Amino acid sequence: MFKTFINAFKVKDLRKKMLITLLLLFIYRVGCWLTVPGINPEVLGQAAAGSDGITFLSLMNSISGGALANASFLALGVSPYISASIIIQLLSVAIPSLERLSKQGEEGRKKMNLYTRIAALVLATAQAIGIVVSYANSELISPTMLNGAPTWLCCMIIAVILIAGAMFTVWLGERITDLGVGNGLSLLIFVGILSSACTSLLTSFTEAFAGDVEQIWKIVVFAVAVIAIFGLIAFIDSAERKVPVQYAKQIKGRKMYGGQTTNIPIKVNASGVIPIIFANALISFPQMLISIFWPNTPFADWWNQYMGTGSWLYIVLSALLILFFAYFYAQITFNPEDVSKRIQQNGGFIPGIRAGKPTAEYLGKISSRLTLFGAIYLAFIALIPSLAFNAIATTTSDVNLINAFSATGLMIVVSVALELDKQLEAQILMRNYRGFLK
Repeated sequence: MFKTFINAFKVKDLRKKMLITLLLLFIYRVGCWLTVPGINPEVLGQAAAGSDGITFLSLMNSISGGALANASFLALGVSPYISASIIIQLLSVAIPSLERLSKQGEEGRKKMNLYTRIAALVLATAQAIGIVVSYANSELISPTMLNGAPTWLCCMIIAVILIAGAMFTVWLGERITDLGVGNGLSLLIFVGILSSACTSLLTSFTEAFAGDVEQIWKIVVFAVAVIAIFGLIAFIDSAERKVPVQYAKQIKGRKMYGGQTTNIPIKVNASGVIPIIFANALISFPQMLISIFWPNTPFADWWNQYMGTGSWLYIVLSALLILFFAYFYAQITFNPEDVSKRIQQNGGFIPGIRAGKPTAEYLGKISSRLTLFGAIYLAFIALIPSLAFNAIATTTSDVNLINAFSATGLMIVVSVALELDKQLEAQILMRNYRGFLK
């Protein structure tokens, strides 16, 4: 990977794109430290610390690179846009008009992006209002901002600033995609997670150098576990089942076409990290509603005790939801009947399998088996490491380290790094071909 970056930096066009990408990422990181005027950062910092495990706010804070804990105007980060894009993608399968729009080329893609931005604006508004309402009674607004002004007006101003910051983050991500290298929003998440991880590591190393021998051993054990998890994620991310396809020879005019052998790659974990995000969002949504409308009530205490992170009911529900969403997303991304029709229309067949319905059933059986293995892997990687790390966590820095290196964050980091490496290699190869043709 480092060799790919060095080779890409030697190409003038790629070097310009990489520098633009770094500049826009630097602007984003500066914005993550600009505190919203009149807000008390300590309130959001304590809420995002995740002292009770990986919560909705702690996960949002780790993805945004500590912007939520800093109470910056980019506190919401890219989470509203990610949720909006997933919702629009699912609706494009359920609603025929959106499905037709998604297949209309460039114009359809522009309209889908517009709908995604509108949905992101709605979700950003809901999240900003939820955060302000949840902590309005916890001295979120500093007395200097109030100064005789109504509390509702100050809360509205803070909410508007948070919404504007979320949409500015989306704009930055789109500019990186258009002018830089890689997917801009993915890179913003990548940089945010790495920033949170480096901050947590620095805190742990500071405690270790202060003479805490136990902390040194924790860092060593944690580093070995993280490297092993990184290797497992990279291995499964590139794992795929290749189904051979043979195309018959066809004579058109005086030329002969076909007669070649290719394969259909079916990835083991085709859904990526989406099932984990969906499961966490579905479980965390009631927690957000309870914290807004019914805080400090017996029902809230019961929910935190029996449905909180680390409880057995939470583990079982998370595993079942991950399995469900893995199968649901696999049905959306891979349709065996469509693939079978395209193979048959092009004069192809799978050796030993008849064309038509038997081919679709064969591909569906392979997809179901791979999806089951991928879903079990996702449930394992999402729950077991976090529970094991939580068992040995005794200090706040340990919890922050676990939140920074959550399973979702690790999978996002590996996926974005591998995708960026592939894109750079493709652009380097394309420019080499151009040089050869010239």
